[in-house]
Amino acid sequence: MSYYKGLSLDGQRALVFGGTSGLGRAIALGLAEAGADVVPVSRRIEEVQKAAAAIRALGKKTLEVAADVTLREDVQRVIDVMKGEMGRIDILVNSAGAIKRAPSLEFEDKEWDRIMNVNVRGTWHTCQMVGCVMKDQNYGRIINIASLSSFVSVHEVTAYVASKGAVLQITRNLAAEWAKYGINVNGIAPGVFETPLNREVLKDPSRRMSILTRTPMRRYGELTEIAGAAIFLASPSASFVTGEVIVVDGGFLAQGIGEMPLTQQ
Repeated sequence: MSYYKGLSLDGQRALVFGGTSGLGRAIALGLAEAGADVVPVSRRIEEVQKAAAAIRALGKKTLEVAADVTLREDVQRVIDVMKGEMGRIDILVNSAGAIKRAPSLEFEDKEWDRIMNVNVRGTWHTCQMVGCVMKDQNYGRIINIASLSSFVSVHEVTAYVASKGAVLQITRNLAAEWAKYGINVNGIAPGVFETPLNREVLKDPSRRMSILTRTPMRRYGELTEIAGAAIFLASPSASFVTGEVIVVDGGFLAQGIGEMPLTQQ
């Protein structure tokens, strides 16, 4: 596959947390197709190995390292291994995530803490720690995975919505603070893509109908449709873009009063 040269990632080294499944894996493979060497990371080494094999099949270098983003020592180990083997970290993608659907009046503290630890603390850890590396390089591209719920309410996932609102604000704040270090910080807010993370939530037929009637394209996103936004934000073409969030949602946020609801499938 060939790209406009301004979108080429040849010679770049990318680190993708949550890069072994769902949107993160699609982004990791997309960055590799655009020319980057890519290190996909998650907690399960067997999943890391599978994603790394797919990246090698594209002719790009990779490493096999498992880590939990909520643990600073894990994140530091990944950074040390990647710097030792690849020399630098040019691109960071934060795609590790957690979600739980339950009525807010019944939501348990342990679930709230779990979601906040992965989605907020994990994003903060990796941004801060990889940001130190990028500051020393005077160059970096950070891409945080936000959500439609960074902007609108989503029924019975209050903890997730709160966490993704925080990811949006972390992205904007770091972009303003770190521009002087040559670090661009942006986000992607995906619409509804069926992934292992949200598959259980999407099983509810009324949930499906609610989503599709609010999505002008009348479908969920395909995983391959997320990579282009990440390639752009990581590329030289986005050199003057920071503090922004690209929404990839089939028109969901643009929808006001639409057509008659779909019949339940």
